[in-house]
Amino acid sequence: MNQKVIYSEQLYIATEPTEISTVLGSCVAVCLYCTKSQIAGMNHYLMPLWNGNGLKTLKYGNVSTERLIDGMLGLGADLRHIEAKVFGGGVLNIDEAHSVGPRNVQVALDILKTYKIPVIASDVGGDKGRRVIFSNHDGSVYVKYSR
Repeated sequence: MNQKVIYSEQLYIATEPTEISTVLGSCVAVCLYCTKSQIAGMNHYLMPLWNGNGLKTLKYGNVSTERLIDGMLGLGADLRHIEAKVFGGGVLNIDEAHSVGPRNVQVALDILKTYKIPVIASDVGGDKGRRVIFSNHDGSVYVKYSR
């Protein structure tokens, strides 16, 4: 099985058996899995919304998540068979009212709802970072918390 590590402002889509991993704090990773084609993808974004100013990059949740969905569809995934798992958005040493983490999570949920992609699992918020390992072999996810 192939292994791919992604970092902030990246996404990866796997058509061959692959484990995709990343480490998250206030960032969010959306893991998408097409149960029909076994195409899987993960993104890792830093900020919730691109507002039209500056570069339209994968740093922003709205840009990253839509590109992830479009990329999977372009490789043969069927929107009717895609399911999502959402991770991250932790509050790290910042009061929750001023943290980007919860806003990052909300952007993911809003976009997935727009595309009618069900969120079948999530592990968001809290005060710890996470390492996430996502397999397109069966859509499984392993989460390990940092101390």
